Order: sequence, then structure tokens, then C-alpha cells
Amino acid sequence: MIDRLRELEARYEQLTAEMASPAVATDPSRLGDLGREIARLEPIVSAIRAWNGVRSELEATRGMAHDPDEGVRQMAREELEALEARERELDAELKVLLVPRDPNDERNVILEVRAGTGGDEAALFAADLFRMYARYAEARRWRLELLSASEGASGGFKEAIAEVRGRGAYSRLKFESGVHRVQRVPATEAQGRIHTSTATVSVLPEADEVELEIPEKDLRVDVYRSSGPGGQSVNTTDSAVRITHLPTGLVVAIQDEKSQHKNKAKAMAVLRARLLELEQQRQAEERGEQRRSQIGSGERSEKIRTYNFPDDRITDHRIGLTIHGVAALLEGGLDRLVDGLAQADQAERLARVTGEMGRSS
Repeated sequence: MIDRLRELEARYEQLTAEMASPAVATDPSRLGDLGREIARLEPIVSAIRAWNGVRSELEATRGMAHDPDEGVRQMAREELEALEARERELDAELKVLLVPRDPNDERNVILEVRAGTGGDEAALFAADLFRMYARYAEARRWRLELLSASEGASGGFKEAIAEVRGRGAYSRLKFESGVHRVQRVPATEAQGRIHTSTATVSVLPEADEVELEIPEKDLRVDVYRSSGPGGQSVNTTDSAVRITHLPTGLVVAIQDEKSQHKNKAKAMAVLRARLLELEQQRQAEERGEQRRSQIGSGERSEKIRTYNFPDDRITDHRIGLTIHGVAALLEGGLDRLVDGLAQADQAERLARVTGEMGRSS
């Protein structure tokens, strides 16, 4: 642990020295990068220096505990008690600060919701989930833009893809990836029987053009005439765009805009997000690690949550959390679940860091 703290402090000093150099002052991009890293390290370095100061005081005070003068020894005992308590506080604070953050947390999001098993009811449930995320985004002052939607035969969505832009969007929505299950009586059910349906949610961190360059030779771009439900023509021009990424076989089709250029830009944003996810998974496998903790797993086959309408309860199976109020949740009241998931994720990361510190000490 001490070696790691020294590395971080040395890195901070190196960055602050570089920040003061004349060369950086004329490079806005580098200035911004340095500023962000310094801001990230400042609270850690502040805690490190406070921790080092307390350890120095402890060493000096322990020497006073053997002074021939009883008054000095008594004062030393009192100071030691306070200093040891402060050292424990700083130990705990440093462990939290050293928990590695998900590098994607501040990214914008590509949100994909698809109907699963259950026919028309699954499509209606997918629409309920999409509306829940739209309301949640609105409450958090994020901007949600629908990129593509495919309607079900009786309403709802077979598939809906949206971009969510806003501070910390991925850090909150990443826990939603997986299979969502609903248990309720469909409006079309004459016998009043409870049906079980599913929808799949995928939350992808959005990739910038600069960080993920895709060669044109790797793409096949097809344009065609947009059409609505039942083949009804949306417009009379070939504005819909289908992009195939030849090396991976990934396909993205967008037709919501009347402009071919806008549809292509949206399709590329979705494609970049999917390719970024693939690359991050590949890197994680090379390191022999999971991409995320189980709490934040994006596995499509993982059943993460059940919405039980008859009992008015929602259960998140990853952390065993059950709450009541399905209607309030579907109106965007997700924080009750997301807060619990974020805390469990933080606790798991902290336990991992604490274990590593114990092994290295």
C-alpha cells in the first residue's frame, strides 16, 4: 500500500510541475488533460499527506510514552489515543479513494431496449421500460434522443435505441443491462391469468470518433427507403441507412430521420458504442478479469430484475433487494434501486482493494 501511495504522490508532483511549464500553456488539449488528472488525484494526495503527518506524530508521541516524567507520559497516552483514531479514519478514507473508478462512468450512453419472450406483452413491457428510462433521464436533466424504434404489432416496441447525454449517465444506467422480467395480467387476457414476459436492456458507453477510428474499408453502407409499420412509406427518398461492420459482422440500421446524413451519423454512434464494448471485453479477457463486477454485468442472458404487478413488488436478483411500488418505479423512480446497486458495487470494489492491500503488507 505504501509503495502505491508514493507512486500516486510522485505522479501528482510530476503533473503539477508539467502544468506550470510554458509549453503546456500554449496547448489547450494537454492543459485540459492535465487539469482533469490533477483534479482526480488531489483528494487522494491530500489524504496521503494527512496520513503521513499523523504517522510521523504517532512515532514521536510513542517515544514520549517512555519519558521519566509521569505528566509527560499521561499527555502522550491521551495524544496517542486521538492520533490512533485519526489514523484509522484516514486509513478508511484512503481505501475508499483508492477504489478504481469505472473509466466509462462519465461517458454518454447508447441505450437499447428489446422485447424478449412473451409476444405482444413483451413489446408492451419493453415500451414501459423505455418510458421509465426516459422519465429518469428527464428527472436527472439528461437529454434522451430516440435513434431508432421498431413497433410491435399491438403497440409497444420490438426494439428501441436511444442516446442519453448527461453527466454521469453511464455511472447510473450501467446497472440496467440484462434481462428484465415482468409478471402481470395482460390487457388482452380475458381469463385474468398472470403472464410472464421479458425484455432485454443493453447500456453501452458511447465512444468518441477520435478514440475509436473505423476505417471506411471496414464498412458496407446500404441506403434504402424508410418505411413505417405495415410497409407505409415514411418518405419518398432513400434516406434509411444500414451499416455493416465487415470484420465483426455487426449491423446497425437507422431510418428515423428524413436526412440520410443524420441517419448515418446516428448509426455510426451506435456502431462505435458496440465496438467499444467488444474491445473492452477483449482487453478484460486478456487480463483474466471480468469487465465489471457481477452487479454491473452486461450479460444479455442474465435475469437481473423481476417486476411483479400482482404483489406490487420489484426484486433485483443481483443484490437480493426487494422494494414495493411498481407504478412509481416505472414513472422513473429508479434511484431506490440504483443507489443500492451503486453501494453494493462500491463495497465489492473496496473489498477487493482491501484484500490486495492486505496481501501486499
